[in-house]
Amino acid sequence: MRIQRQQYLEKLISKMDNGRVKIVTGIRRCGKSYLLFEIFVDYLKSIGVKSDQIITISLDDDANLRLRNPIELGRHIRSLITDKSARYYVLIDEIQFVHDIQNPYIDDVTARVTFTDVVLGLMKIPNADIYVTGSNSKMLSSDVLTQFRDRGDEIRIFPLSFAEYCQTGNGDKIAAWRDYRTYGGMPVIPGLSSHEEKSRYLKDLFTWTYLRDILERHRISKDGDILASLVDIIASAIGSLTNPLKLSNTFKSEKHAEISPQTIDRYLQILQDAFLISKARRYDVKGKRYISTPAKYYFTDIGLRNARLSFRQNEETHIMENILYCDLARRGFDVDVGVVEHNGRNSTGKSIRTQLEVDFVINRGYQRVYIQSALSVADPDKRRQEIASLVRIPDSFRKMVLTGGSVNPWMDENGIFYMGILDFLLNENALDM
Repeated sequence: MRIQRQQYLEKLISKMDNGRVKIVTGIRRCGKSYLLFEIFVDYLKSIGVKSDQIITISLDDDANLRLRNPIELGRHIRSLITDKSARYYVLIDEIQFVHDIQNPYIDDVTARVTFTDVVLGLMKIPNADIYVTGSNSKMLSSDVLTQFRDRGDEIRIFPLSFAEYCQTGNGDKIAAWRDYRTYGGMPVIPGLSSHEEKSRYLKDLFTWTYLRDILERHRISKDGDILASLVDIIASAIGSLTNPLKLSNTFKSEKHAEISPQTIDRYLQILQDAFLISKARRYDVKGKRYISTPAKYYFTDIGLRNARLSFRQNEETHIMENILYCDLARRGFDVDVGVVEHNGRNSTGKSIRTQLEVDFVINRGYQRVYIQSALSVADPDKRRQEIASLVRIPDSFRKMVLTGGSVNPWMDENGIFYMGILDFLLNENALDM
């Protein structure tokens, strides 16, 4: 079954012919090539763009080995742009396969021609619109935008959202949720039938694609075991506050290894650049400031996280929180972890200050929403515990509690809105209800 991925198609359409290179980024195997070469090409044809005005080049195809030379690639594309009155759309997949070569026109062995030079040169063709995708090596990390400076627009692709995942099934959203929270949303997963197939695919993808790419890119093969152990520690602690010092101490106590906080911090950044994990910073709601440490880390795909742990840690509370974080980021929100300081008294009457947590403080433009993720609030004491931070926020922005399963939406006496996680994930406009 074809998944249209309408959100990303609309982003591509909105950026057509804007004079900038469109850079499709995201974790490997999340559907970047399919979006560009299938969905976007079909759209171009539907609005009347002729086939010979759509130039598609897959650089991972051995038929295009010659075009991995940057000069040959530029020359080949220019040879196909034959009509100055027509608009051409140039789609280059896996551009990281373009090799840096010595500039043959400059007598200097340090002068290089790169894929960046090719793309920036193509952008000067007045009737050409340029789109590129890439995965490993140079295109693996978010720093690709730095290479294009202010001349590129990033379109970040995520694995399938829960709503997209449901398009592949029989309409049973409960069964779909059970699969999704276990195996995640990598586009290949819905086509695999057994646990063994899905598990093997995810484990191999993590080890032989993601980790290998990172080790090769950053030349840290000697620390491969350290990086893998760090991934496992983060995977075991999604939704928990941590920092490089705490993780360094974990290595000492559990792995009997001396790893400096500086090294841990560097590896965390590498994992973020590879789109494997994301960092959620803490935000002091009353003080209106960020707290530098500790922070939370979430996996871009929950199935990859679960597979990394051999599906041993299936605590739904943290899994639901991870999925919600990714879906909010996919919707274009900046997502932080909220902190609300509260002055109270202990059992002896002594004045104490406590920090209450808001799972997510999300912002987009002038819109802000405070969200608490809770598996259940059926018990009154549990509900009071979950909303303790929300009721102490001194502003009028929207406050929500998302609970496990599917429940009828309702609002309590504090103006806090309650909704089931499944209904939220399936409704792109849920925050406007």
